[in-house]
Amino acid sequence: MGAEHAHARSDAGEALDDFAARVLAFEARSSQQGGAKAEGIRDEFGISAARYYRILGELIDSPAALRHDPMLVKRLLRMREARAADRSRRSLTNPRPLG
Repeated sequence: MGAEHAHARSDAGEALDDFAARVLAFEARSSQQGGAKAEGIRDEFGISAARYYRILGELIDSPAALRHDPMLVKRLLRMREARAADRSRRSLTNPRPLG
């Protein structure tokens, strides 16, 4: 555990490692949804979908990933920002009861 996280913490001068490049390539070609994508993640990487998405989330914040595939990374960042905005709107329109 932890070895695959090194790629996401690359500083500005480092290139992606093989694992990180494979994650980005998988995400770029992946048009699968739900369970099919989760199964593909398990088959390709041997990890859970939740772990994959944590790694992907760290990865798209790295300058090395942006240099490697700027269009994909920018699209994924926009998608993440849109989901966060949707969650924020929902929480403002449907506040949870106190208690």
